[in-house]
Amino acid sequence: MIWRSTDKAPLLKCKVLHQLPGRIRIHCRALNYLRRYEGDILNKVEELDFVRQAKISAITANILILYNPGETNPDLIPGSIEEIVSMFSIPAYQQERKEESRITVNERRLQEEPVKKLMLNVIAGAGSLIYALLTTRGKSQSTGIYERLFGFTALSSISLSLPILKSGFESVRDHGKPNADTLSSVAILASLISGNGISALTIILLADSAELLTAYSMSKTRKAIREMLSTGEKFVWKVQNDKSLLKIPVDELRKGDRIVVHTGEIISVDGKVKKGTSLVDESSITGEYMPKEKKINDKVFAGSVVKSGNITVSAEKIKEETAAAKIIHMVEEASHYKAQVQNIADRFSSQLIPLNFALGALVYIITGNTSRALNMLVIDYSCGIRLSTATALTAAISTGARNGILIKGSNYLEMLAETETLIFDKTGTLTEGNPEVKSIIPLVKGVSEKELLSLAAAAEETSNHPIAHAILEKMKAKGYKIPLHNEIDVHVAKGVQTRVNNHIIRVGNAKFMKENNISLDASSGAVSRLMLRGENFVYVARGDMVAGMIGIMDPLRENMKKSINRLRNLNIDDIILLTGDVEQQAEMVASRMMFDRFESEFLPEDKAKFALQLQSKGYRVAMIGDGINDAPALAYADVGIALGSKRTDLAMEAADITIQSDDPLTIPSVIRLSRNTMSIVKQNFATSIGVNSIGLVLGAMGVLPVFWGAFLHNMTTVAVVSNSLRLFFFDMNKTKLK
Repeated sequence: MIWRSTDKAPLLKCKVLHQLPGRIRIHCRALNYLRRYEGDILNKVEELDFVRQAKISAITANILILYNPGETNPDLIPGSIEEIVSMFSIPAYQQERKEESRITVNERRLQEEPVKKLMLNVIAGAGSLIYALLTTRGKSQSTGIYERLFGFTALSSISLSLPILKSGFESVRDHGKPNADTLSSVAILASLISGNGISALTIILLADSAELLTAYSMSKTRKAIREMLSTGEKFVWKVQNDKSLLKIPVDELRKGDRIVVHTGEIISVDGKVKKGTSLVDESSITGEYMPKEKKINDKVFAGSVVKSGNITVSAEKIKEETAAAKIIHMVEEASHYKAQVQNIADRFSSQLIPLNFALGALVYIITGNTSRALNMLVIDYSCGIRLSTATALTAAISTGARNGILIKGSNYLEMLAETETLIFDKTGTLTEGNPEVKSIIPLVKGVSEKELLSLAAAAEETSNHPIAHAILEKMKAKGYKIPLHNEIDVHVAKGVQTRVNNHIIRVGNAKFMKENNISLDASSGAVSRLMLRGENFVYVARGDMVAGMIGIMDPLRENMKKSINRLRNLNIDDIILLTGDVEQQAEMVASRMMFDRFESEFLPEDKAKFALQLQSKGYRVAMIGDGINDAPALAYADVGIALGSKRTDLAMEAADITIQSDDPLTIPSVIRLSRNTMSIVKQNFATSIGVNSIGLVLGAMGVLPVFWGAFLHNMTTVAVVSNSLRLFFFDMNKTKLK
């Protein structure tokens, strides 16, 4: 079952609130986030022929329109306004996500706490607690105020809890709101004043243990991401003033330094080649799988690999300034893009903290018992809910990174868990993006397959078109030589031509052939066969007649059908194909993959608009693509997923989740991970609320002593955080959702 964290109306959906002849008031949530664009929106609305006047209220997210009743059907007005607002959808979505991820209560950033420091805190806390237990065994609790505040237990408690005390005080001072540390601070100080020093040390030890587990999960996540996006060597060869080479740590590099990068080494800076030539694999940065030749003054990027040759590079960007480091930083700062459920956890916690104070005061007023009142402070919901939610989401991101899946924020995990509609691009996503020649069909007596392919290769030799690449690769595989030919003429979107042995050779589509008065009658049977096989094809003409046809197909990715089946098992009930291909090609692929529907001959902006239309109806939409043409749709979708090692850098930047491997089975795996994560978050919510509620009731009744109240609360926190850590061991290869 998918857990929806919010049932808000779709951001761009326009709804009529009130209507009279010539007057209509429309509500659209996006207007809340478009105050900067009010003037532009009003101008576009007032440009509509039927509109006399318009006024926007950003506070209520309404737009009031006065119109000429005889010039339009009022039922069509919301659609017109929706279309205008959609023009500003990107800033609206960005602002909405920013507002949703706003921190509602000021908490310590555990991701900034060194794990070693927290480990020392736990060891020190455990040692202090053991010493206190041994020295107070058989003794009654001290009632002297001096010993309560300045004895070993008190001083060790205060020194160990300084970060908690500081955070709790600063939250009230700077933000006017208590946080979980405020509650813990009061509980620790109240325990010391009442003579319950053991309780204070227990609170500190178990709280530090839970925080250690959370910080550990965040540290593992950072490490997994850095390993996934390795940006260079630990040492580099720096060129000295006397031209000699000195091996130095990469951290000692400065801008302007020159380094020599040898074959097989990773480039550690962004810069320009100053000496030498080499083949460089930039797939980790640009997504281009073919190594590029780099010459003097060509740019190179950190994280790319020198495949052959040695080059001297002048460092222009180092360390955190490089393109790859920015990607890492963006992911490490994923906490700025909190999941809605994490915001709910924070808000829930912040609202319950004052409740604990109120319960403490109420219990003391009713019973006059300090211990019972203190239990209301040592038992709280906030720690368990907040820490376990953050840990679960962080652990899931880490598990993804270890498996080659880059998740740029916990909010995308939550949205992916709620996804019910998947949109696939075709070329490079469903298919390998590497067209191959499948059929060579001569149509003239005396023309062999070898001659037909050779004539086509002669005309396509200098072309960068994927079809040309497929033909030339087939020539290499066959070991044929390209015949001598004249200069090649390119006719954009039609074909190419050259001259071989005094014959004009043309390779292209039907339109190109007809423009040159070449009859296609002899090719009708071959066309039918090629279309039935789902192959694209080009005509090869010699002189004024068709010599033959070449059929080309971009093969489907291995395991793609299996991936679609697994998505069905995950109850994804709307799988759509969007492609720029012609209708027949799209229909063939959609039918073979058993998609629910398809759209063909789509431009990049059409794909983005299609995703927005689905969102406007309230659907959670994930878009899966790999190329520049997919970038707009990847950015517009609730979750954009860039698939495969051949994805482009623009697609990777626009996507919310990047899958490094070419295996499509990773798609259902990451959806299972997201749903499992949300399931564990729900378990933790229920456990924290249930156990702590029982503790509060028992504490208020006087059944549960303060020490055991603190123990129950903090052990619950440790338990739910440990439950979240299970996600580190999530098996991405299993086929069923747990």
